[in-house]
Amino acid sequence: MDKLFNNKKIILIIGGGIAAYKSLDLIRLLKKQECEIKVVLTESGKKFVTPLSIASLSQNKVYQDIFDSEKEAEMDHILLSRWCDIILFAPITANSIAKLASGRADDLASTLILASNKQIILAPAMNVRMWLHKSTQNNINKLLDFGYLSVGPSTGEMACGEYGEGKMSTPEQIYEFIKDYFSDRNIVKNKNLKALVTAGPTREYLDPVRFITNNSSGKQGYEIANSLAKFGIETTLISGPSTLKKPVNVNIIKVESADQMYMETKKALPVDIAVCTAAVTDFKPTKYETKKIKKNTLNLNFKRNIDILEFLSKNNSQRPKLVIGFAAETNDILKLAKEKKNKKYCDWIIANDVSNSEIGFNSEYNAVSIIDDNKVEKIEKNLKSYIANKIARKIINNFIQ
Repeated sequence: MDKLFNNKKIILIIGGGIAAYKSLDLIRLLKKQECEIKVVLTESGKKFVTPLSIASLSQNKVYQDIFDSEKEAEMDHILLSRWCDIILFAPITANSIAKLASGRADDLASTLILASNKQIILAPAMNVRMWLHKSTQNNINKLLDFGYLSVGPSTGEMACGEYGEGKMSTPEQIYEFIKDYFSDRNIVKNKNLKALVTAGPTREYLDPVRFITNNSSGKQGYEIANSLAKFGIETTLISGPSTLKKPVNVNIIKVESADQMYMETKKALPVDIAVCTAAVTDFKPTKYETKKIKKNTLNLNFKRNIDILEFLSKNNSQRPKLVIGFAAETNDILKLAKEKKNKKYCDWIIANDVSNSEIGFNSEYNAVSIIDDNKVEKIEKNLKSYIANKIARKIINNFIQ
């Protein structure tokens, strides 16, 4: 038995298509490695394989309906997505690819994936013309952008008699793909990497009722913390005021002021990776008024807050191996970002344009440029979850090469 598969829990979603029968052999292969398999069988999948054959091979209940009258209160789509290590959709049809790409959730399979915080692996299977159609290619690329992985399809003769790309990968190929995925995760896990991510705005109180801040939602930082945790990195998120939900498997510390964020950052050291996405308020009042300031007595003076990114970069005793800063700019984006990188002594700086409401604060989208030793890697406008996955993958590659 391969140790990489020790105690692994896998959700297998079986879609429609003649290739569904291959999934039975895949279950056999994975069970030989003592994986625990739970299977979701789609309505179209039932036309090709039976729940009885799946249950006998997987030795588990077969899940079919999002509304299971026997377990209605247990919400299978949530429980299953939290239970597993990975979700494998094999075979997945053009229709299911389109459904996932559009974010639809109208059956157990699509709802499970949409609710999941685990790695999704797709094994497409369809006619060559369906696979090469522009809409299918756009949809599969969109899912890859979301961070999904795809194994295949391969080229060969199809059940319809045509020849070309669209055959589902063999059970052995899928097995090896999953094995490689777990191997990469183990490399990260064995390194015992720890990451620190700062996110969101900070607040600097003038008096008991007023404060200065900015419009950052913390979305990009939360997504980066989530992506790093999915790769198996022990991640701490230090967040300013935000209404976002806590990412799964991430230790979160809530703060308000820049001083509080600085103190919690110091406590979190040592770490291997520091990603400073927080929009820290640059200034704070020289004096906090314990009573509400009256209109006719307004007289404010400010001083600079401590620079957390610079502190991390210049911390000789506990400097993280990789320090990444963000440069939120409104003009001369790359020029100012490069200057900030040199001034702060960080390893990478990630520049984004906060003057553009479509990709700025409180948007679901972003577009960034990663500056690494004066090389610039641009990531065009996309969901912040996609941007986070690309940044996390680049971080991982930095440590496993």
